[in-house]
Amino acid sequence: MIHKLSDCLNTNIPESTNIWQYVVVLPKAVIGENCNICAHCFIENDVRIGHNVTVKCGVYLWDGIVIEDNVQVGPNVTFTNDKYPRAKTEFVLQKTLIKKNASIGAGAVILGGVTIGENAMIGAGSIVTKDVPANELWVGSPAKFIRSIDI
Repeated sequence: MIHKLSDCLNTNIPESTNIWQYVVVLPKAVIGENCNICAHCFIENDVRIGHNVTVKCGVYLWDGIVIEDNVQVGPNVTFTNDKYPRAKTEFVLQKTLIKKNASIGAGAVILGGVTIGENAMIGAGSIVTKDVPANELWVGSPAKFIRSIDI
């Protein structure tokens, strides 16, 4: 379902995926089956989203972001893709990878160039500045290891 109030410029959205109102999806983005892209999101061209992914309201996915299967991205999570942003200058694209079954809490900030491992959890409001290993809970500013997650 593509909501009539979205601006979905992509013609390859699977029927099992929901794109809600006020979402912008650029033409070259790749979005998998059974996803839920909630209201007020933006998805750039060089973004890949796997299957069974939920992206809650207010999330912007910039070029260079890959989200694997079964990931939960909470509301108002912020991603970056430029280490030294300056207006009207060239930049080096930082790629970010969110591995399968990861969960990112509301309002977290994910800096460009990091990998969040399989089954990892990021606490709400955390600022992730470096790679998070698989099966770990990280919380805080900057985010730090709290404990292992038993799967």
